[in-house]
Amino acid sequence: MTLERLFFAIGSSSAFIAVAAGAFGAHSLKNRLTPDLLAVFEVAVRYQMYHAFALIACAWAVGKWPGTLVASGGWLFVAGTVIFSGSLYLLSLTGIRWLGAITPLGGLALLGGWLCLAAAAIRS
Repeated sequence: MTLERLFFAIGSSSAFIAVAAGAFGAHSLKNRLTPDLLAVFEVAVRYQMYHAFALIACAWAVGKWPGTLVASGGWLFVAGTVIFSGSLYLLSLTGIRWLGAITPLGGLALLGGWLCLAAAAIRS
């Protein structure tokens, strides 16, 4: 499988999961979580969706600007989504607050992904 297809497939799957998680949060968690934990869950969903689209953009960009920068950006989006949104999902569902300490690492990966995409566009 080409990197274009892989990033598109992962991005599309991540968007699917974000929509399902958003519906789950709105319908099943609304009365089960405190408002602050529900807000944390919603941030996780929102950032997962943003970066699902970012992965789809990487699928396009890897064909237009081949090289390690776009590929690195895509993998940083994958890792960042898992760490950032994943830690927030776990925090909101379990109430284990120390999981919030992991979240910034995912945020750094997401930022790195955007820098890689910008650098790839500038260098090409």
